[in-house]
Amino acid sequence: MRNYHLTTVWGIPIRVNISLLVFLPILAWIIGSGAQIEVYAGLVGALAGVTFDMGRLMAGQTPWLIGTAAAVGLFASVAVHELGHSWMAMRYDLEVESITLWILGGLASLKTMPREWNREFWIAVAGPVTSILVALVCYIALLVLPASAQVTTFVVGWLAVTNLLLAVFNMLPAFPMDGGRVLRALLARNRPYASATRLAARIGTAFAVLFAVVGVLSFSPMLLLLALFVYSAASGESRTVALSDLLDGLTVSDVARPATDTVEADASVEELVDKMFATRSTEFTVVRDGEAVGVVTISDFQALSKAEREADTVADLMETDLPRFAADMTAFDALVALDGARSSAALVEGIDGTRVVSRADFASAMEMRRLVGSPSPF
Repeated sequence: MRNYHLTTVWGIPIRVNISLLVFLPILAWIIGSGAQIEVYAGLVGALAGVTFDMGRLMAGQTPWLIGTAAAVGLFASVAVHELGHSWMAMRYDLEVESITLWILGGLASLKTMPREWNREFWIAVAGPVTSILVALVCYIALLVLPASAQVTTFVVGWLAVTNLLLAVFNMLPAFPMDGGRVLRALLARNRPYASATRLAARIGTAFAVLFAVVGVLSFSPMLLLLALFVYSAASGESRTVALSDLLDGLTVSDVARPATDTVEADASVEELVDKMFATRSTEFTVVRDGEAVGVVTISDFQALSKAEREADTVADLMETDLPRFAADMTAFDALVALDGARSSAALVEGIDGTRVVSRADFASAMEMRRLVGSPSPF
């Protein structure tokens, strides 16, 4: 879904996802409803030592003003929470690519995730600690505001309570939430990182099931959405770490195959078909003047008629807009870049010329690593 640039803090672009823009008016309506205001008026009043005049809070358009201010304040608090993570990450010289606010909160995207348990621990807890500090600031403001400023007092008190709840909720050990990352960091103190991730992901999945059950029983779409997010994110993180471990220590040059199955760019498709039958290969590197320029697979010509196969050349069918990787690029980074480019293969530039690496090559390399059980390149 589309993101919109909001502002930049410490060189970090802060973006707003369209899902949040759609959800904010709904949240403002939920908060501004009479039931919500009555519940929080009692709680905030007890914290501030004031008695709210419900007639003033519920008069005219005041409930919608309260709802709007509280909703915007909540997501401003979420942005500050993510800035807490970002500040700690930058203390460890880690690059923060962006902060995105969306319907379920916020996400600080780091260019690389640290594998040192202590770094991940402090980056993870920095967010909830920041939320607690925001709650404390709001509480102090609550004590100094005049009793006559009923609307302002209510909103500030509401933010004090919700920031505290935000910190507590985020510390649930439901990976990949903050508490789940803290759990993985602690587990990684005495076990391999991949094993710690798998265990934290299983616990996260259990919480996702719990959220889903409670969401169904309470008719809460937000809990169901949260359950789906936690489940998919935990599973995705577990897979990513497993892939990273299997490709650890390899460069894309180690994974790329020698260009043995080649076909000239100006060859006819019919010639390509004959070559495929002869070599039992379904993927060929396309060369022109001895240089790899693209890739062609059996799926590229399956829909062609016999006349088209005789008339078209390989150059007409081949995939040419391929990413180009330096030979010393890490295999895992190359796989991520290949996925990002949504390409089936990439060209690898090295001192021995240009070679091709495909998804199948990465799969073969990881399977070999898994079977051999060796951390060293092949």
